[in-house]
Amino acid sequence: MLPLKDNVPTARFPLVTVILIALNLAAFAWQLSLPSDRASSPELARAGVSERDQASIEYGAIPYRITHPGSECGVTSAEIVCGDEGAVEVGSRKKGSAIPEDVDAPPWWLTLITSMFLHGGLLHFGGNMLFLWIFGNTVEGAMGRMRFALFYLSAGLIALYAQAALAPDATGPIIGASGAVAGVLGGYALLHPRAKVLGLVLVPFFVTLVEIPALLLIALWFALQFVPAVGPLATPELAEGSIAYLAHVAGFVFGLAAIRLFARRRERPEAPIPVY
Repeated sequence: MLPLKDNVPTARFPLVTVILIALNLAAFAWQLSLPSDRASSPELARAGVSERDQASIEYGAIPYRITHPGSECGVTSAEIVCGDEGAVEVGSRKKGSAIPEDVDAPPWWLTLITSMFLHGGLLHFGGNMLFLWIFGNTVEGAMGRMRFALFYLSAGLIALYAQAALAPDATGPIIGASGAVAGVLGGYALLHPRAKVLGLVLVPFFVTLVEIPALLLIALWFALQFVPAVGPLATPELAEGSIAYLAHVAGFVFGLAAIRLFARRRERPEAPIPVY
């Protein structure tokens, strides 16, 4: 089934939701333009890091950098290593490893934002953007544009910090809009627990439209987030920590807890979608 829209009417065009989807699309297109089988320098080639992996490492949120502000990271063929004085000697972290190659990453605080717009694959990207479109426009309608933008970014930040708190020394980059989208879903679940979503069912020789409870679809999104193939890096050896399970939960809980602080507009009663 392909979900299309919910049955909660909104009065304004969801400008912020559309802008967020456009920014994610632009970032994903840039990622796809980078080769997954070639490094940007001989040094990184020796470390086995492709340009696509390098982008995820540089612009993803690395928990060690979040919990140790000012630290830098490097890459070997086996792992990403970080230290307070730059790329530290790997021998102190993993016996027998080579000297790490430096990664030219932006400041750690900037990666908190850039990481929210990178994705690990088509399913990772497509699932997040589909659910952001279906539920984001309704939550934006309940908050207004500026409040929704702040709510979305706050959910993403809370999700990242929760994951970093769970594994403060982890060096696998966290990428994806999942934490922020989870916040939107949490807010929606509390605002419209009885809402339904119109979906297109495609089976051989048969096409129809059906309505399913929005809460069931939200549960399906969570199930997809736990599929290991959803969000890995191109190089599996460097992907540890790239699927931030706690971030999804933290974002959702933030959405549940904060929605009443942000949603100040009274939505019109839910209206059923006619099925033809």
